[in-house]
Amino acid sequence: MRARVVVFWLALAVLLVPAVLVTTARLVEPGTGFWIQLEAFTPLCLVLYAAALLVASARLVVRRRRRSATTAVAVLAALGLGVHCWWFAPMVSGANPPPAEGAETLTVMTANIAQGDGDPFELVRVASRERVDLLVVEEITAAELADMERAGLDDLLPHRVGEPRSGSSATMVFARAELAAAEPTDTWLDGWVVTMGDLVVVATHPQAPTEPDLWRSDHAALLDVVRDRHPDLVLGDLNATVDHAPLRALADAGLRDAAEVANAGWQPTWPAGRRWGMLPPVPPLAGIDHVLVGPRLAVVSVRTVGLPGSDHRGVVAEVARK
Repeated sequence: MRARVVVFWLALAVLLVPAVLVTTARLVEPGTGFWIQLEAFTPLCLVLYAAALLVASARLVVRRRRRSATTAVAVLAALGLGVHCWWFAPMVSGANPPPAEGAETLTVMTANIAQGDGDPFELVRVASRERVDLLVVEEITAAELADMERAGLDDLLPHRVGEPRSGSSATMVFARAELAAAEPTDTWLDGWVVTMGDLVVVATHPQAPTEPDLWRSDHAALLDVVRDRHPDLVLGDLNATVDHAPLRALADAGLRDAAEVANAGWQPTWPAGRRWGMLPPVPPLAGIDHVLVGPRLAVVSVRTVGLPGSDHRGVVAEVARK
């Protein structure tokens, strides 16, 4: 009997301790890198709280004791589940205005190619298969650009902005149509404001929250660009999820995540396939790569795509004028 009790409370601790920590991070938004990174996993708490509620409820049914520590745990799990359902609800519900009749569809894609780890040939094949009109690539090096060109990049997307560099700093934009009025953004890593036809596009890659001060300053600079230029599209590895304050600020400024607009639900993109030591590959658990749309655009569809070698999945969205 004692062993079963120990297992019961150990199971609840395994479920509830990380869930409560993540909920605290989402509510309080501490400024350190650990808490910022922890907040990225907010949607996972739906599973943790639901499992904890199920375990506690099952024990209550078996023991038939209403006034007990188990009851308090069940109430805590139910409250946590309710809060997280409230936070997650916009990703699966809400209005999705259709495109204007006869509006031409534009397919856009963002891909973090992981500074030499990703497969440039496969990236071009994916962009070709998805019939991408606008591609933003983060962490692109000169060697990767050369491989992309050998794979037929110039025939597929002949117009470009940006230059490759070593490390994770370079962001480039490729397009079928001409790109004009390219301006760099005031961010630590490369970012660009470009126009394509009558659309204003921001390609961005804010610093990761492992450097929390740079993360905050990059997102503040991005928000300034959005408020000043009112872009129709923001694409990139934003190193933040829709639960983080910077993306909520972008939503307040008129930009919505394409997955939210399309009611497509959770779209995790990182750390796809990453290994730590001898552990097996990790599935994507945080949605940090985004296509954000302004009020002039409708979202027809959005999905993630594999990028062999990279620890990110790409995001592909089809958008059209309302």
